[in-house]
Amino acid sequence: MERSAQRLGRALVVIVDDRAAHGEVDDTAGPLVTELLEEAGFIVDGTVVVHADTVAIRNALNTAVIGGADLVITVGGTGVSPRDVTPDATAGVLDRPIPGIGEALRSSGLAAGAVDAGISRGLVGVSGSTLVVNLAGSRSAVRDGMATLSALVPHVIDELSGLNES
Repeated sequence: MERSAQRLGRALVVIVDDRAAHGEVDDTAGPLVTELLEEAGFIVDGTVVVHADTVAIRNALNTAVIGGADLVITVGGTGVSPRDVTPDATAGVLDRPIPGIGEALRSSGLAAGAVDAGISRGLVGVSGSTLVVNLAGSRSAVRDGMATLSALVPHVIDELSGLNES
């Protein structure tokens, strides 16, 4: 996601974590994603922490889309346990999926030795003019995922804003 001093747009981070939503643990992924997004040139509107609940996740995503975010990164809830519902909630919000980016995230995670990347059901797609990306919840998954996204996200955002029209 590297460009000179040019801003890539507005981003919102959605953390899906029951314990953080209850205040039982501090959210450590949100500050990391925010830092990486800001380094890449995004203005981060904030971090929202929600329960692993389809309605709560969908509401957070819809609020970001309606609010004009260019990018929404969700963190957590992408696995196969019954509480991992982020992809299910995301599917209900997406207008157009971008499966290649989700596959790239899983592939790079596996290549980096993150076995849990292979069971991630995370989705990537477009809702309105907002790019929505599901990342797994570990800090290593966040770092790896953001590195994988670095070359892809600026191109998608340019496409969505009409800057890359043929």
